[in-house]
Amino acid sequence: MLCSRRFFLGSISAVIAGLALGPLNSSNIMASPGGNEAPVIGLALGSGGASGLAHIPMLEVFDQLKIKPAIIAGSSIGSIIGALYASGLSGMEIRDIVSDFSGSDMESLKALIHGHSGLKILDLLKFDLDSGGLVDSQGFLNFLKQKISFSTFEDLPIAFKVVAADYWKREQVVFETGEIIPAIKASMAVPGLFAPVTHEGRLLVDGGTVNPLPYDLLEGKCDIVVAIDVSGAKTINEADKPGFTDLIFNTFEIMQQAIIQQKLKHQNPDIYIKPEIKDIRLLHFYRSREIFEQAAPAAELLKKQLAAYIS
Repeated sequence: MLCSRRFFLGSISAVIAGLALGPLNSSNIMASPGGNEAPVIGLALGSGGASGLAHIPMLEVFDQLKIKPAIIAGSSIGSIIGALYASGLSGMEIRDIVSDFSGSDMESLKALIHGHSGLKILDLLKFDLDSGGLVDSQGFLNFLKQKISFSTFEDLPIAFKVVAADYWKREQVVFETGEIIPAIKASMAVPGLFAPVTHEGRLLVDGGTVNPLPYDLLEGKCDIVVAIDVSGAKTINEADKPGFTDLIFNTFEIMQQAIIQQKLKHQNPDIYIKPEIKDIRLLHFYRSREIFEQAAPAAELLKKQLAAYIS
């Protein structure tokens, strides 16, 4: 891969001339415990609704290997999980946050009703039809803000990029400075579910509409680009006619997968992982345990590939 070649060529040049080529320089090389230079890793976390919970086992792999990405780029659910991880939370801590209000349907409902997780069901189910969305995301964002503990991108321990889309200009908008929560709110504004977000004169919607797997934002800024594709899959059942919401959200997923496939034809990350997450709908967050189980084989694959790169 281009990023890997720059790493090896830069390392040789640094030894010979004391200068690093490409993305390698004194400000972005991480020192390993043995004193050797470790490769700088960039991590892209993709869009995918509830399937995006599969990002969490991947983060746990990073923790198990005792490595941290130097930069993270996230789109939609990837921006949420990415913000939590970039703020310093471990993969296990993020899993615990999710598990607080997940599990079976009944356990999830009971937790939300009683607010055991700090997030009550009424916070999630405020209808927002007048603003162009089905529900209001602000209650969830208030909860997320408490967990992140940092207000701006500049404060985060790990460099972080968030992708949204400009509704009128039909173009990508990348946040990497300023306040974090407004960027996440825009990035997760799934059309038809959450209202578009007005920010600095722009009308913004879900980042998955333009860049559902933003690994391209990491090129030239690291030595190894890792991309986690959580776009999921569906079991084909031609006899099952989709309902209104299924048509909307599944069509959105089709679009995202098409964008990712086109990107992969022209530019590949160094490590590409796609967990086999099947038959998980956009809002099936209560099925977190099942999602984690489905993601386990992909996590093992990521562990092997990462270990091979950093050994």
